[in-house]
Amino acid sequence: MPAASARKAEPRLLFPAIEQRRHSNFLIVSSAGGTISNTFRELSKETHLPELPPWGPGSLAAEWSVLIECASPCPDSRRLEELLRQRLDWAALFTMAEEHGVIGLLATRMQDLRETLVPPDVRQRLQERHRAQLLFTLGMTAELFRLLGRLADEGIATLVVKGPVLSVQAYGDAGLRQYVDLDLLVRHKEVRRATEVMTAAGYEPDVPLSAIDAGKIPGEYLFTRTGTKLLVELHTEHTFRYFPRPLPLEKLFERQTRVTVDAHEVPVLSAEDELVLICIHGAKHFWERLMWVADVAAMITRQRNLDWRRATAAAKEIGAERMLHVGLWLAADILHARLPEEVAAAVRGDAGAAKLAEKIKGWLPAAGYAPPGLAERAAFRMRMRGGLIAGPAYLMRLTLSPTEEDWVEGEEGKRSWMLDGLKRPLRLLSKYGRAGKK
Repeated sequence: MPAASARKAEPRLLFPAIEQRRHSNFLIVSSAGGTISNTFRELSKETHLPELPPWGPGSLAAEWSVLIECASPCPDSRRLEELLRQRLDWAALFTMAEEHGVIGLLATRMQDLRETLVPPDVRQRLQERHRAQLLFTLGMTAELFRLLGRLADEGIATLVVKGPVLSVQAYGDAGLRQYVDLDLLVRHKEVRRATEVMTAAGYEPDVPLSAIDAGKIPGEYLFTRTGTKLLVELHTEHTFRYFPRPLPLEKLFERQTRVTVDAHEVPVLSAEDELVLICIHGAKHFWERLMWVADVAAMITRQRNLDWRRATAAAKEIGAERMLHVGLWLAADILHARLPEEVAAAVRGDAGAAKLAEKIKGWLPAAGYAPPGLAERAAFRMRMRGGLIAGPAYLMRLTLSPTEEDWVEGEEGKRSWMLDGLKRPLRLLSKYGRAGKK
């Protein structure tokens, strides 16, 4: 199987998300230049993350409350100070922030507080970790500009999603959001040429050209920078399989806008389309990380001119109304994001969204270490889509649509859809039928 598939089979660590981000950050930043690499190496010596057992919704309540307040777009400083006066397990709080992808938000909020509320060693550690994240972002954005230039030179239209552009759209700062790869959106008809461009730029494709020529559709077209673990994902209208209906790619290109990242104009989705996309992305991953809720809350707070009618219409066009409602419900209920009354009324009126949000709130603190079982996952997928017919049909499509993980080994370049499709349910049963984070 391709290299990335082999990576997915590596033994689990106690906190794989932390280890992946650490390793990826070091290697990615290393490609940006020696100075940044050396700085990150020194910082990472001091940023030792504690190995704590997985926590559940009933444990570390005070630390979880601090994290919630820090992730909110409108934090209550008085409330936060009251929480910090309690006896806190700072090591656990640090680890929770890493696992939930909000270490930048935690560090930023702590900087604004009186020195007596945060132990000096904790403040220093947070500053060092945030600095390392900023250096990592510099390396990633530099690589983003290089790749966009190469694709543009070949006439391949590209939109950047999530990653640094979402950080700018939602937080006004390209370095505040944690991410480990770059996500680019291209037309499916151009994915072969884009793969050739990426290969010429020094990347190894996880999906070989033979598979592309055979018409196979992966979950994403993954590329790894040779000699590093720098990851880039190309998406097309066919790879966003968690969209209930086909992605209206041409309309997304028509509605595109520009975001300034480090003095460069970058082509991105409109704020409304990005909002719908990140709600679908959160639903895809069962909203297991606070970062995804924080992104939604920050987006609707910062984008004051958001066209809610357009956002609602965009969600309806692809059958993602409930996914949007759940994202908005979580942002408002957990992180106190403010919604326009008309939008809030529509969200409150979706009883199915409210039930799903309550379930999500139960497993969210565990950061994926208390995942729903196979049956609950299936029910979640159906309810997230909604409808007596649409829900089961959505689940069936996801169950039987193979990705590169389901391709029969050695048959990547052949049209073995039936074998791949039959293999997928068995793999899902094996993967999610046992307990533990995947």
